[in-house]
Amino acid sequence: MTVRVMLISPAMNAALREARFDGDAPLDRSGRERARAAADAVPVTGLALSGPSGRCRETAEALGLAARTDPVLAGWDLARWSGRRLDDVAAAEPARLTAWLGDPSAAPHGGESLRDLIGRIGGWLDSLGGPDAPGADFLAVAEAAVLRAAVVHGLRLPAEAFWRLDVAPLTLTELSGRSGRWNVGLGRPLTAPTTG
Repeated sequence: MTVRVMLISPAMNAALREARFDGDAPLDRSGRERARAAADAVPVTGLALSGPSGRCRETAEALGLAARTDPVLAGWDLARWSGRRLDDVAAAEPARLTAWLGDPSAAPHGGESLRDLIGRIGGWLDSLGGPDAPGADFLAVAEAAVLRAAVVHGLRLPAEAFWRLDVAPLTLTELSGRSGRWNVGLGRPLTAPTTG
């Protein structure tokens, strides 16, 4: 049975503006306003989910979704780097940052490796499109790293391709198909429909 999984990246926050490993920073005023303005552009679906971060939950709420929080959709666990600026980590731990960027199995921060993230999100994605799953539409607000991991898994790309995918705030990425065979629609901006 075919499944459609629509993933929305959360709105802007200070951590994104500062190139900071998120650390669960809330939306900023501009992010909240843009999410509210995009609410009419959100596809209608039977089940709405949200990653557990404050940014994802706030975006879902601003979009008018009654989303259930799903811990599997948590952002990338970067452990002790969480909340730190990328520049600060690069200055303090250049060899570890280089290892993290170059080796998908590395986790010098003490959290999840890239391979672990892709495996976690891929397992969730395939559970939705497995042979015993009913056909359904799913909508989830999830961190950009989760969206990138879903695309890497869905298209069976090498893990290193993760670093080549950009996900802008408040964009929709759609995967349709089933376990082992996914099609991907990338990065449609959520903008309110125009009248006229």
